Amino acid sequence: MLKNLVLPFSAPVSIAGRLSAVALLLSSVSAWAAEPLRVQADAVPHAEILAYVQKIDPGLNLKVIEIPSGLNPNELLAHGDIDANYFQHVPYLLSQEKALKVKFVVAAQVHIEPLGVYSSRHKSYADVPQNGTVAVPNNETNLSRALYLLQSQGLITLKAGFNDPAKNQATPRDIATNPKNLKILEVESPQIPRSLPDVDLAVINGNFALEAGLSPAKDALGLEKAQGNPYANILVTTEKLQNDPRIKQLAKDLQSPQVAQFISETFKGSVLPVTAAKS
Repeated sequence: MLKNLVLPFSAPVSIAGRLSAVALLLSSVSAWAAEPLRVQADAVPHAEILAYVQKIDPGLNLKVIEIPSGLNPNELLAHGDIDANYFQHVPYLLSQEKALKVKFVVAAQVHIEPLGVYSSRHKSYADVPQNGTVAVPNNETNLSRALYLLQSQGLITLKAGFNDPAKNQATPRDIATNPKNLKILEVESPQIPRSLPDVDLAVINGNFALEAGLSPAKDALGLEKAQGNPYANILVTTEKLQNDPRIKQLAKDLQSPQVAQFISETFKGSVLPVTAAKS
């Protein structure tokens, strides 16, 4: 690290002076390395996964930040209020980059939270009445994701050309057939679990389902498939920090076999490590 060190002296200095300068530099580097890495994360499962990372890698100093609904973690990252965030997938990140006019960096792909269809009123899709109501996320990427899931469950079909959720964003205007004439209600994602008693079906993100005490693997009427799923949750940072040793170490930890095993054993199919989805 000190191989190409150039000391800022124009006149000859003593050996002691040079050693003092090197010691000062090392002290500054150590102080910088000791600074906690500020990572925004959703409570479940992201913060739980980060807590496990801290357990297996105690030398990595993390400050995990959970923020209230209504604050945009990507705006916080862009403004330097946090160093990284861990809550989103790539399609959502791309929409955020466009909206915020900023470029972020994906440091690691970690896990998939299969989007699920839930109901507290019905035990099967056959029980859903004509003109039934379906709550779906209201942000454009998860709205599209929800519509593709409803299509995969045979509840609607999308127009021709909507075959790849990673490339073609769908909206309710792109529904071609809707045999039960389902009413699509767009709701803030964190609020959807609370709407379950009031709707026939609800499409819920995996993390919000877990926070609400639902088990996606057991309680969902239908789940997204893991294979080929473009919605892996990612660790995101800025271009300025992409080579930060702390970011690189966190990315390495998050993609380690130990963390993959922790995710599989802890969440029992409700959250899938990317490595498992690829196998």
